[in-house]
Amino acid sequence: MTSVCMYFQVHQPFRLRRFWPDDRSGFFRYFDERSNKEIFERVSRKCYTPANRVLLDSIDEHKGEFRFSLSITGTLLEQCELWGEEVLESFRELAETGAVEFLDETFYHSLSSLFEDKTEFIEEVKEHRKIVSDLLGVKPQVFRNTELLYNNSIAKIASELGYSAILTEGADHMLDGRSPNVPYRAKGSGLPILFRNYKLSDDIGYRFSARWWEGYPLTAEKWALWASGVKEDCINIFMDYETFGEHQWEETGIFEFLKKLPEEVLKNGMEFSTPSEVARKYSPVAEIDIGDFSTISWADMERDTSAWLGNDMQRRCFEEIKLLEPFVKKTGDPEILRIWKHLLTSDHYYYMCTKWLGDGDVHSYFSVHSTPFEAAVNFMAVLMDFKARVFRSLTQ
Repeated sequence: MTSVCMYFQVHQPFRLRRFWPDDRSGFFRYFDERSNKEIFERVSRKCYTPANRVLLDSIDEHKGEFRFSLSITGTLLEQCELWGEEVLESFRELAETGAVEFLDETFYHSLSSLFEDKTEFIEEVKEHRKIVSDLLGVKPQVFRNTELLYNNSIAKIASELGYSAILTEGADHMLDGRSPNVPYRAKGSGLPILFRNYKLSDDIGYRFSARWWEGYPLTAEKWALWASGVKEDCINIFMDYETFGEHQWEETGIFEFLKKLPEEVLKNGMEFSTPSEVARKYSPVAEIDIGDFSTISWADMERDTSAWLGNDMQRRCFEEIKLLEPFVKKTGDPEILRIWKHLLTSDHYYYMCTKWLGDGDVHSYFSVHSTPFEAAVNFMAVLMDFKARVFRSLTQ
């Protein structure tokens, strides 16, 4: 029986404020408290609260047969603690059902896995593991990196940290004609890899309300029929949780689709499994070798790191942040360290992307900046002020 393995990424960053030096101090000297709170509350109202309710009802209706996984970033959990205790409580309710598997990732949804030295990456994964345990009462068994960034060395670290599997993108250029619908094992560690079926995932995540699409309108019946044509181990459906109600508005019928999907999948002779269940049920069919430095992701058409490091602005900002690491850690100041870690969040670099056409709208979504160039200038203004603070701390 084919397993449908659904995973949703739940994330909001702490966005930078339009920076100008003033008498503010602390974390919110650099991060925009007002706009972050407004966006969190809007997305909670449109997505998190109604989607959690739909999923809780479906778990109850199908008596545990409907199973899926969530990965909630540390930054989103921090925002729940600040502005949405009721949202956090609804995630706790999902955890208590036993039908939802929570995954680990970097606390800050950061690009730290791309550092040559992986110490910071490992620290952030452990930070995430702790906050998920503290707030949700669960210990994740499976790892997914920021934006599904993956290479051999990332898989090796995940294996050494004790995870039973890792998730990534079913990129065509990497699979080279092989199917994403079976598990593989990572070269160098043997860690099971689950690859995203990007076509069936994006039919929901991106094309659901697209009137130009030949599959429009997409119904749960239609999608389940397409999925039932896959006669392999697993169909890995990975997408942003904000698909439900935010990217695809309620008026499109996305919540009705979500309500009906479990019944239609089960009716078509498939079952639902979480990532750890898939890793236990099915043996890897072959080894995947992507190398240690040729990294894939689920972003844009290229499925690589170019969404964050594809132009000179992005690379310069990222290199400046990396160079600050030893000085930040030498200060021993928890607030300085927290600010620096939040400056590693991938969204800041995503907003600087200058790729256009189909990918352009995606990069501007949730950004407070009008252009990528404004995002880069603002980031560098924050960085220069923050750098001065770091060195003042070291010389006092």
